[in-house]
Amino acid sequence: MAAESFDTFTSTGGTVRPSGRRSHQVFEALQQEIVLGTLLPSSALTELDLAQRFGCSQGTIREALMRLNEEGLVNRLPNRGTHVAPCAADDARALLEIRRGIECSHLDRVMARTDAALLGELRARLDAMRNAARDGDEYRLSTHDRGFHARLFAAADLPLVTPILSRCLIHNHRYKILNSQPNRALEETAERHVPIIAALAQGDVEHLRQLLDHHITTIVDFGPDLRASDAGEQS
Repeated sequence: MAAESFDTFTSTGGTVRPSGRRSHQVFEALQQEIVLGTLLPSSALTELDLAQRFGCSQGTIREALMRLNEEGLVNRLPNRGTHVAPCAADDARALLEIRRGIECSHLDRVMARTDAALLGELRARLDAMRNAARDGDEYRLSTHDRGFHARLFAAADLPLVTPILSRCLIHNHRYKILNSQPNRALEETAERHVPIIAALAQGDVEHLRQLLDHHITTIVDFGPDLRASDAGEQS
């Protein structure tokens, strides 16, 4: 297996080096459990229980929960505690459309900044996705998938938009995972990125736009089709 050496991807935009801070470790652990559905929507999360589970202070847990709240993965309400956020189709559909607009509307900027380094990073992400798929590690696959799209969009050099895209990505992936068929072919998810890299390498921006549009709108090929309601509204 090829070695993977990536910065930790964060859905608040950009990347961070693993800091060793306990709150970051707790944040990552809970994020994974929420995305994979180990912690189901509406599940209650109490600081005391989590502090006992992770062997840390309630302040450390509070910091992790605040970050999850910023990502929209939990809801923290006064006098009502903290609960895992819902994962509704309407939200997923709206975020998918926002993501589609962000990624597909700025490809001229991406193409103008494409170089060997960017292509190399995207190919490395693809290899990491393939490794995760072979290992049957859906969360690691999701992390590298999100990292692929974040790195591609970073070439557009629109840093204020990046956190919006990042939130769309993690919620799109959460919805897909929670609504996909069991034992789906993870390798297909990785291979769907091959034509994107090829079009980018060829410098064909219109073909890249078509591929990326199709890639995004069919993100739920292995689960519910979010485009179904769009067809119903147009009929």
